[in-house]
Amino acid sequence: MARLLFSVPYVTGSESTYVAQAMASDHWQGDGPFTRRAVALLQQLTAARGVILTTSCTHALELAAVLVGLKPGDEVICPSFTFSSTATAIVSRGAVPVFVDIEPRTLNIDPAAAEAAITLRTKAMFILHYGGVAADLDQLLAIADRYGLALVEDNAHGLGARFRGRHLGTFGTLGTQSFHETKNVAMGEGGALLVQDPELLARAEIVRDKGTNRARFWRGEIDKYTWVDEGSSYLPSDILAAVLCAQLEGFDDIQAKRMHVWDRYDTELADWAGRSGVDQMYVPPERSQPAHLYVLMMPSAEDQHGLIQHLRERDVVATFHYQPLDQSPAGLAFGRAPEPCTVTYDRAARLVRLPVYARMTDADIDRVIEGVTSYTPCC
Repeated sequence: MARLLFSVPYVTGSESTYVAQAMASDHWQGDGPFTRRAVALLQQLTAARGVILTTSCTHALELAAVLVGLKPGDEVICPSFTFSSTATAIVSRGAVPVFVDIEPRTLNIDPAAAEAAITLRTKAMFILHYGGVAADLDQLLAIADRYGLALVEDNAHGLGARFRGRHLGTFGTLGTQSFHETKNVAMGEGGALLVQDPELLARAEIVRDKGTNRARFWRGEIDKYTWVDEGSSYLPSDILAAVLCAQLEGFDDIQAKRMHVWDRYDTELADWAGRSGVDQMYVPPERSQPAHLYVLMMPSAEDQHGLIQHLRERDVVATFHYQPLDQSPAGLAFGRAPEPCTVTYDRAARLVRLPVYARMTDADIDRVIEGVTSYTPCC
């Protein structure tokens, strides 16, 4: 029996055609026809005022760090339970990531811990919507408003997810998306910045294009372009944007297939989870999730290792997730944690992620469910 992988990219069938069209054109660089098409599709999907394509979500976060004006010595509050890119974007500006704990059920940043960590140096909060389940935006936006902080939503997991009917990534000052191979919609490597403020959008366009106003030149708004601001090369080629267009056009089909996997896990693992002391993934009311992850919280760290190994013996790949950033070598060197992130430490040691991808068949799902339910927790 073939090994069942943790994640496999979905192919809609249009990718090769669109890439061939892009390569046959005279425009391989960014901001070509497929870039414009992908931007329009993302605006339609997210209802964002502006979308800037980037070469990765990491670069979208770095661009956000520039746009919110981070400077050396500034502090930025972020969860300890997140990917390193959230913190490296802060460190890239000479600012200090201040790591705080997460809520025990959603695994999102704890608003009370975030507020308690605010100092006179605090400039922003970078938050993650874990698994595409919205963080507590009511409280976080109120905190940001109360202290005059920028709020950047790392929505790498959450394309298509909503909070009170509104798309994630459009609540804060800025939002970021990921189109990495492991995401629901993929272009190999890629990302996007969602922008609501027209002034920030105008500057984002410049910063991501080496600090030049070249986009205005291409639109015929100026007769020459020049260097006008700091910046870097964050713009993906039109060839990559062609792949993204195919994926975005297949978004509804991708989501339906992933939701089928997620729903079967949630329904068919419930009895076993209840008997075994295992917590299933939690989605609070008024929040929708996009079937990016399916997470089981095992009773103990031994059971995290035990279930992963048990599935591996059945040629099913499951895995853990983020390790606490405040305890990592770079986190200790570049950041600080005002208080121990005890919930993060506990959840990181017990969490197991199951395979979820659109190409899974019912037979694949059956294999995972059989593998999980045949495991008996040791603790």
